[in-house]
Amino acid sequence: MDIGIYGMGRMGFNMVRRLVDKGDHRVIAGNRSSGKVDEAVGHGAEGSYSVEEFVRMQESPRVLWTMLPAGDITDDMVRQFTELADEGDIIVDGANSYFRDSVARAREVRNEGLRWLDAGVSGGVWGYDVGYCTMIGGDPDAFEHV
Repeated sequence: MDIGIYGMGRMGFNMVRRLVDKGDHRVIAGNRSSGKVDEAVGHGAEGSYSVEEFVRMQESPRVLWTMLPAGDITDDMVRQFTELADEGDIIVDGANSYFRDSVARAREVRNEGLRWLDAGVSGGVWGYDVGYCTMIGGDPDAFEHV
């Protein structure tokens, strides 16, 4: 499976590492600063150096997973993904956002023909070793795909 994870903080970076090291996945790593992308590439991910490239590197149905802080930065990224994605692509919000924000984003994304999952992620920096717990809500077909 192809999956793109945008946001190479401690959680996002370790999720990329785990998917590369312990799974059979093609993982695209994206981040606003290139150094973290380079580091993920050093661990076996494929690197993207712009949001456009991040989306373009996958074929539909894409899995565009954000691991960014909740709030404006996630809103901005979801807007960019929505503008660049194709009908049927899946946007996953791993920001542990306030549920009302997730409901509003889901509605906006669906109106554009995209699918939405909100995925609260737990596991911290230990998740690489022991795995992550994700509390997922959203489109059932998108859930089955991911």
